[in-house]
Amino acid sequence: MTQPRPVFYVSDGTGITAETIGHSMLTQFGDMPFDTHRIAFVDSVGRAQQAADRIREAGERAGLRPIVINTVLDGNLSAVLAGSGALILDVFAPFIAPLEQELGVASQPRVGRAHGLVDFAAYERRIEATNYALSHDDGMDVNYDEADLILVGVSRSGKTPTCLYMALHYGVAAANYPLTEEDLEGAELPKRLRPHRRKLFGLTIDPVRLAQIRQQRRPGSRYAEPDQCRREVAAAELLFRNAGLSSLNTTHTSIEEIASKVLSTLGIHRHLF
Repeated sequence: MTQPRPVFYVSDGTGITAETIGHSMLTQFGDMPFDTHRIAFVDSVGRAQQAADRIREAGERAGLRPIVINTVLDGNLSAVLAGSGALILDVFAPFIAPLEQELGVASQPRVGRAHGLVDFAAYERRIEATNYALSHDDGMDVNYDEADLILVGVSRSGKTPTCLYMALHYGVAAANYPLTEEDLEGAELPKRLRPHRRKLFGLTIDPVRLAQIRQQRRPGSRYAEPDQCRREVAAAELLFRNAGLSSLNTTHTSIEEIASKVLSTLGIHRHLF
């Protein structure tokens, strides 16, 4: 088996930006193995040196040159990191100079600005949306008048994590409705959902994968039986077709992709920041 190459996401803040961009780049290299680590809050020479030592040691153990996805703003700290011998990929460097030239002003680097509370109103919307998603999870509250959207699907098809992701990242009031056996028998929209037809989006999943997920949650139960999962998924997909609902199979789709597809299909335009 090929030795995984050490990869470090290094930041003077949370490391979220470095990890997000770095992960996106690494996925372009197929099944090549990587051993990834995040080193956050590298905001002093001492911490930069500790990070450099850790990176160097990882490279020596692996017998491979480490890769560093770097969002540290201080050039002196980045120079310390470069002493590790790693390939340093500075996320911001290629863009700052052209932007300064185009905008006619110098950048003003400040640690943590990308993920700080610079817009309190937007932050409050995200918190309110998260509370909404939690209170309207799995049909606990079926008053959907204030919902921006409602995800519909069988249990464990990905509704809850997708709702929470959209709430946290986009401030969307997302509710979800779990289809019960009674709902599925009729092959038509449950009565309580019909007034909100324009807000609905269906999630489905491969029955084999669904059985695996349910088996972890309730081992040996009828709920997790493969035949039960096949019946529920087939009935849910028939319901979606009969109701004319847009739907998505979540089996091999990330939460980020699901959220993007849902928002785009329903015409909900929100920015990540």
